[in-house]
Amino acid sequence: MKVNFIDIKAQEKEIGRDSERLIKNVLGRADFVLGQDVKLFEKEFSDYCGTRFALGVNSGTDALFLSLLASGIGRGDEVITPVFTFIATAFAVSYTGAKPVFVDIDECTYNIDPERIEKAITKRTKAIMPVHLYGGPADLGPILKIANRYGLKVIEDAAQAHGALYKGKKVGSFGATGCFSFYPTKNLGGLGDGGIVTTSNKKIYDKLFLLRDCGRKKRYEHLIKGYNSRLDTLQAAVLRVKLKKLDKWNAARRKNARLYDSLLKDTGINTPFESKDCRHVYHQYVIRSKNRDRLLDECRKKGIAAAIYYPLPLHLQPAYKELGYKKGSFRCAEKIAKEVLSLPMHPYLTRQQIECVADTLKKAV
Repeated sequence: MKVNFIDIKAQEKEIGRDSERLIKNVLGRADFVLGQDVKLFEKEFSDYCGTRFALGVNSGTDALFLSLLASGIGRGDEVITPVFTFIATAFAVSYTGAKPVFVDIDECTYNIDPERIEKAITKRTKAIMPVHLYGGPADLGPILKIANRYGLKVIEDAAQAHGALYKGKKVGSFGATGCFSFYPTKNLGGLGDGGIVTTSNKKIYDKLFLLRDCGRKKRYEHLIKGYNSRLDTLQAAVLRVKLKKLDKWNAARRKNARLYDSLLKDTGINTPFESKDCRHVYHQYVIRSKNRDRLLDECRKKGIAAAIYYPLPLHLQPAYKELGYKKGSFRCAEKIAKEVLSLPMHPYLTRQQIECVADTLKKAV
């Protein structure tokens, strides 16, 4: 049985008529840049996350980058980030002229280990950027306490965690800013690149407002050197439709995850961990096995689209060789990178498909 990793076509089929109607409205108004649907979506998304403001930008990477700039991060500063994440997290720091300082991860959650953060803080540290990896919230309680103790900003990388909860509150509402991606494969994905920043800090919001639109407050009056980083109105229109479905889709992902959990129990395969303080939204369903490569090969033979996210921690990426880290610098992340395997996960998986995946893994383990 062929099992797709995601099923964007099924999603588009579900929302097609509503999306087409809003897209047609945009075409009729011709307000393609910072149009009506952008403003409406920003309000709807900030309400959803429980923040005062939200500002649409052109990608999740820019959401991180502009958040750092708006928080005063720049050349000579340091930002603490987990070493196991997509490289855009670190790139956003580098773009500001600051230095990413990597910290190892917790073996259960794959998120930054709060117990290792303090040792990484120096006089140059200005911010901590936890990542809610795979849709599972980082342990924000101790992270926020450390940040408050040292006067550091917390920038949440929530690119994979739309709708996830930490102690009953949406991620993206705890730090100075929350940064989301709308890449098409996300739990809330657009028809191309897009992103948004959430914040309840008016000063940061005002700075972001300038940074994302060429530094201007009004037409041809540019107060600072800004960027061209705007969420397209057509993208916002589609995202407005999808936002109404997000909780339903996340609930389906969680239901699928529970079925995977039960079918893979007692197989020796490590299934995803969810603490009592968190509500995971399973952007990806990630298992761990010392026989990962064999499991992946067997899945591919059977037409099951499993994948590895991420095979190489950031300290071993050639792009960051100048930081001087060596193999063995972050033992937990290096171990996890050799064992993780992402299984098909989306709201439209059938029980039969999940059973097919589980049966394939059981035979190969």
